[in-house]
Parts: sequence; C-alpha cells; structure tokens
Amino acid sequence: MALPSPDDRPSTTPSGRPRANFPGSGLAKGLAVTLRTMTRRSVTAQYPDAQPELPPRSRGVIALFEENCTVCMLCARECPDWCIYIDSHKETVPAAAPGGRERSRNVLDRFAIDFSLCMYCGICIEVCPFDALFWSPEFEYAETDILELTHERDKLREWMWTVPEPPALDPRAEEPKEIAAAHKAAEKAAAAQATAEAAAQQQEGPQ
Repeated sequence: MALPSPDDRPSTTPSGRPRANFPGSGLAKGLAVTLRTMTRRSVTAQYPDAQPELPPRSRGVIALFEENCTVCMLCARECPDWCIYIDSHKETVPAAAPGGRERSRNVLDRFAIDFSLCMYCGICIEVCPFDALFWSPEFEYAETDILELTHERDKLREWMWTVPEPPALDPRAEEPKEIAAAHKAAEKAAAAQATAEAAAQQQEGPQ
C-alpha cells in the first residue's frame, strides 16, 4: 500500500480551517506555545514545607512485612541487581500432637536492600508469593554516604506503616478464588455439622 504524498493532503484541517502550507509554520506554532507558557504565572511547591501530593501507586521504597516472609528466597533470586540480602537459620518445631513428628522451619535473621543498586523494577514485589513486600511512597531517605543506603529489616518494617491501603475492589468483580474456596469449605463443614446434629437428634428421639 503506497503512502500518501504531502501534495495529497487535504487543504483544510478536520475542523474546517484552511491548512497553512507556508514554510516555517511549525516553528511559528512552537514559538506561540512557548510565549503562552512564559506569560503564565508559575506555581512552585515550597518543598519541604509543602509535601508533594504523590500518586497512590508511587514507587518510593520497598517495605517489608516480615511476619509473611517464609525465607523462600524468590525475591533475592529474581532481583536483576542482586541488591537483596537474606540470612536465615532453621529451627525445629515440636510435634503438635502426641505421636507426631517434629518439623523444621526457616527463621529470618536478616533482610536488607541496597537502594544504591536497586532500580525500582518491582520484580521482588511481584514474585513474592506471600505478600511480604510492598511499595511505599516514602522518598526522603537520602544519605551522605552511599554505604548507608543499605537498609536493614528494622527500617524496612518501619516503612510498612507508610504503605497506603489497597484500592477498593469493584463491587461487580468476581470473588477471589481463595475466598470462594474458603466460603465453600465453610459451607460444606456447616452442612456436615447440621447433618450430624440432625442424625443425633433422631437417635435420641426414640429413646
């Protein structure tokens, strides 16, 4: 398919105005925009006295909710900059019931992020299967020494309090699969309990 040549363009714009074809028309339009902008009064936010209004999904820093962390190491393995450092050890959990066997679990010792290397791609947050990492809009964490940009889990946990609440779900959206499965299991358990109680009442009736 052949492209139309400049000579085939209509002589009027879509609004019906005659199209300008004289040389330098684009430059004149650009200068007109510049002049209009120069005559407007500028509005400057006096930071830090006036805090900026950040969008709800701003990428400031990464916050850690360590109660959800299972030390699966997915975030550290998927990080393209290798800026996440995790240390852990194993602990033995005694059997919950007599005759059961002991189990081992990972205990988090260190979770640190080097923000001098982080490129804020968000891959660690996306791959975390247990929702232990979140975006925080906090951005005031500059340091005079680059070595101090490696923040440990205490600081990451402190930033957790600045994470905004998630947006409300669409009321017409489908129920999440996890919640639907939990409701179905609860209804099945309630039905089984009601059936057992009805059977017990029938057995007590003839006596």
